[in-house]
Amino acid sequence: MAKRIAVAKALEELSEAVPHLIRLPEGRAWIDYDQEADVLYISLKRPQKATDTKFLSDKGILLRYRAKDLVGVTVLNASKPRKRAKARH
Repeated sequence: MAKRIAVAKALEELSEAVPHLIRLPEGRAWIDYDQEADVLYISLKRPQKATDTKFLSDKGILLRYRAKDLVGVTVLNASKPRKRAKARH
């Protein structure tokens, strides 16, 4: 029963992510999660061969660039709740 509830919750959360995923710049992504380090890696190009990184310290996110192209995103402490942006009125 608990496993069924966990699967249903995961599917609901994945469904909520779909609108964001389909807006990825390349329309394709590779996702890897390192559970021990609690880091989520999202690659938009394979291989990334990033030449620059921008750290969004307030979000715990690294944006990885090759020249001006975003080639990857690294999310630190991925399993922890994220701060939500305040809605604009």
